[in-house]
Amino acid sequence: MVINTSSNLLHMEDVPQQGRMSRTHRILVVDDESAVRSLITAILAGSGYQVDTAEDGAVAWEALQAISYDLLITDHNMPKKTGVELVKSLRSARMALPVVMVAGSLPMEELAQNPSLELAATILKPFGLDELLDTVTTVLQMAE
Repeated sequence: MVINTSSNLLHMEDVPQQGRMSRTHRILVVDDESAVRSLITAILAGSGYQVDTAEDGAVAWEALQAISYDLLITDHNMPKKTGVELVKSLRSARMALPVVMVAGSLPMEELAQNPSLELAATILKPFGLDELLDTVTTVLQMAE
């Protein structure tokens, strides 16, 4: 399987096979850019995770209410509901789900004003395969 994301080609045989845990973790990936969603999904699925996707925060919120996830990975700048708005909804509903925000620019002011959002980690785009997998592995281990 090859995913073309502008100038980056990802071959599944290049994806490190780390991050496998004793049980399959279910992860929701939210990003309005289909290439980014596909890339993150390929990386995580290739490492043994079960991955669902949503194209914006509103669709993600519906999924979060219907399905139990172990981790949420979300972009910030999305239509209908931003990443911060999605995490606010999550915390208002008292969902303790760990969240990793993967964004081109992090909303530092909003995050500083809302410490109750309690993000488990942040990753700036563009990111490396190892950075994503190491972050996911660490966050899931800390949550157990």
